[in-house]
Amino acid sequence: MTGSDRPFHVRMLYQPMIHVPSLDEAEDFYSRVFGRPSTNFSVVMPDPPAPGHSVGYSTFTAISDVLIDNLEPKRYLTGGVQRYPDVDAPQLKTTGWYVEGVKELYKELRAQGFRLVDVRDEVLEADEWAGGPSPFQSLKDDAGLPYRFFEMFPFPLDPRVTEGWTIPAVTDDDPLGIVHASHHTVLTSRPERALKLTVDVLGGKVIHTGRDEPRGVYGPYVQLADAVFHFATPDPCGERAEGASGNEPLDTYHAITWTVADLEQVAKHLDAEGVRIAHRSDTAVVTDPATSLGIPWGFTTASLPGDTRFQETR
Repeated sequence: MTGSDRPFHVRMLYQPMIHVPSLDEAEDFYSRVFGRPSTNFSVVMPDPPAPGHSVGYSTFTAISDVLIDNLEPKRYLTGGVQRYPDVDAPQLKTTGWYVEGVKELYKELRAQGFRLVDVRDEVLEADEWAGGPSPFQSLKDDAGLPYRFFEMFPFPLDPRVTEGWTIPAVTDDDPLGIVHASHHTVLTSRPERALKLTVDVLGGKVIHTGRDEPRGVYGPYVQLADAVFHFATPDPCGERAEGASGNEPLDTYHAITWTVADLEQVAKHLDAEGVRIAHRSDTAVVTDPATSLGIPWGFTTASLPGDTRFQETR
């Protein structure tokens, strides 16, 4: 199926979700290290939408062209029951995409053998997606991660969905000088599974296959809408990627790497904030997750081979 044949269109990356032990600690980290404020979801949803449903369980942090959803599991109740298990350390969990024509995508995913579940992790058997504000998501066994699929909708905490929005320019008060997100690293022992979803079904394109030297991983880079994913396998004869969880046969949403204006500025700021650098090359640094909210964030001045995102109109 070619792009013109698809009755749906992947518009942009949805919100990467991080489960954190403490929203307060996460907010402090983003403020100190990224120089970004966080906003609690209670601003949008001050009252429970249903009996037994909690509020104030998430904060949202906008960093350039990515909106991160930080969720504290012990605060998140549905039907009076905690929805996710507690975490001792922050963990990147999943992401997904805003899609035009999500009902048509639902049909295509099922036709291609992907099982889908609702937000309660109940397998969806209907031939058609009923729609509504909640997403459906892939089953981890089929797609590696529980990727979420949303119809585009106005979300007050997501500036990117505003008509005419563009990536903010780097400002003098940005301590890291972030230009935009470079790529998202998903560790996998089965890159072909991720490619079936992102390329064969969703219409992404493999723009490069290669090694991320500081992380010690190798695999295809897929450009899909406004994001690039590196579906990467740790070197079998070397060290595992820093902070890798050993999640096989499922995939692990491992890290986000940012394109920055000045790598030395990044290194100095990280050091000043007590964030250790675990790996460094001439063009990139990777943080020690033990000192950086549990995530091995990457910062690079290099461009990805074949990346056309910033040559096109968003």
